[in-house]
Amino acid sequence: MNYPLSFRFKLIALAPQIYVTDSTGRTICYVKQKLLRLREKVEVFTDDTMQQLVATIEADRIIDWSARYTFKSPTGEVLGAVGRRGMKSLWRAHYDVFAPGAQSPTFAIQEENPWVKLLDGIVSGIPILGAFSGYMLHPSYIASRVGADSPVMRLTKQPAFFEGVFKLEPTGEASEGEQMALMLSYLMMNLLERARG
Repeated sequence: MNYPLSFRFKLIALAPQIYVTDSTGRTICYVKQKLLRLREKVEVFTDDTMQQLVATIEADRIIDWSARYTFKSPTGEVLGAVGRRGMKSLWRAHYDVFAPGAQSPTFAIQEENPWVKLLDGIVSGIPILGAFSGYMLHPSYIASRVGADSPVMRLTKQPAFFEGVFKLEPTGEASEGEQMALMLSYLMMNLLERARG
């Protein structure tokens, strides 16, 4: 992948849609989340024509705070998983990422500063001023390898009007399979955290 990757989604849309592009502007993948599903299943395509499936992201249970989302290739091969850390995620977003074949978490994704996310949520809810919150506050999320506590990737909100824009860039070493699991984890986290504010 040609980093940094950009995640873009429209703030005014019925169904959440995310476009992922690389540093050359080429579309890497496209996600359109279906509304009103009891058991979450997100399909990731190569582009917005939705002709070629890259992966599916499926929850292991119906509407649950601590659901685990498994990533699968179109052939059914498990590409990894991500799970929110229940009550621990109330104040500061915390997700466990499982690389392909891993039984225990390989990475942990956490908000760098929960105060920035809180202020961003408050300011974005204020009429008129909320339109400018995308330029003032920029929460970021760090993925660190479990045990080594070394940062591997960072997702940072970027200045933008009428859309959410995030930049994903590597900060350490990760295999190709781990990078794919992290990218899909950040996609799912973006969909879940967007609902949180």
